[in-house]
Amino acid sequence: MRILVFTEGTILMHAAGYGLTPEERVKQVQAGSHGIYDYGSYIPIGDSVIKLTNWQSQGVEISYLTSRKTDNEVQSVQKVLTQHGFPKGELYKRTGDETYADVVKRVAPNVLIEDDCESIGGLAETIGSQLKKYGYNDLTIIIVPEFGGISDLPEDVKTLPQYLESV
Repeated sequence: MRILVFTEGTILMHAAGYGLTPEERVKQVQAGSHGIYDYGSYIPIGDSVIKLTNWQSQGVEISYLTSRKTDNEVQSVQKVLTQHGFPKGELYKRTGDETYADVVKRVAPNVLIEDDCESIGGLAETIGSQLKKYGYNDLTIIIVPEFGGISDLPEDVKTLPQYLESV
């Protein structure tokens, strides 16, 4: 099984959001609060490192998708993943005119885990929404609340399907 995990808002957040509720973190982003663009200072959301490490130990291939496009920003996200002990895996980004849906089709994971994009317009802004528009049906998607993390997803990757929402 190959799982592609969106980084910002799904497993990583701005450091100023530490100790706040997911709803308060969304408000910080919507307000353009200090630190939301300092990608090198991002921190893991909840137990995302432990969860992904556990899944990887069960034979799952983990890869990541960032919203960042510039080399410096992508390097900052990669550094955060490494610094906080996320499992090794490729970090993908959009290039040129690519949409997130284009990247997902290129990477071809079995499962995509992303957040609900609450801070930028909700479910209509998700990758899953984009994929549905294109009629892409070769993927299963898990949508978690933005800045809520993946800690509530099951430890045993075999039980993950009960959380899945098919595209």
